[in-house]
Amino acid sequence: MADAVRCFIGLGSNLQDPRSQVLNAFDELAAIDGCRPGLRSALYRSDPVGPQDQPDFINAVAELHTRLEPEALLDRLQAIEQAHRRVRERHWGPRTLDLDLLLYGNEVIHTPRLSVPHPCMTERGFVLWPLAEIAPALTMPDGTPLDRLLALCPMGTLERLPL
Repeated sequence: MADAVRCFIGLGSNLQDPRSQVLNAFDELAAIDGCRPGLRSALYRSDPVGPQDQPDFINAVAELHTRLEPEALLDRLQAIEQAHRRVRERHWGPRTLDLDLLLYGNEVIHTPRLSVPHPCMTERGFVLWPLAEIAPALTMPDGTPLDRLLALCPMGTLERLPL
């Protein structure tokens, strides 16, 4: 895809068969007009961030190559979330599907609707470890190598799941 931007999308779910939610979302991401799928990480089980009175999460990262502008891509991601009946009842609460635009090329974006790189991604093992699986040589827009971030963010209780 000529003139496509390499993006990374974080996927997460902890409701209504989370494994299937994430696997189906991989296919839905690949079907977005103006996007071509790239690599997909394995699935990872993670403890919830924030309120602990909820099930564990299934997380993954997908690579996309897109011709869409960042906010147009965000619109498509939110439409997929809505198709999965995503409800935002509380911050960091349970969800059927969460799709986060982690990186959009090497751009740094701050608009009322979108922040890229995704806030806090550099502190979250459930983002960094799947990302490193599919893009081990990645460098963040600020020049920080991904492997340096991994050294500061041990796997802890994060668990790579068998296929």
